[in-house]
Amino acid sequence: MSKVETVSPNEPLSPSVDGWYTTEELAQMLKVDPSTLRRWRTGRPIQGPPFVQLSSRVTLYDVRDVRRWLESRRIDPAQVA
Repeated sequence: MSKVETVSPNEPLSPSVDGWYTTEELAQMLKVDPSTLRRWRTGRPIQGPPFVQLSSRVTLYDVRDVRRWLESRRIDPAQVA
């Protein structure tokens, strides 16, 4: 079985980074409580970045999916005005 490589929340998200965040790591990076990510995953409609549910206790987030999700939420003030 291969080891899941996680990315430190303190590392910038570079497009070439290939790895996984745990719920706790992603929460730290986004500066939200882990319960916020859990609420996003279990709410209706589901919110937040795509995730992989390995078990009832283990959820992982692909770094590339997180980057795409963040970019999709970006608001350019010049385009809003």
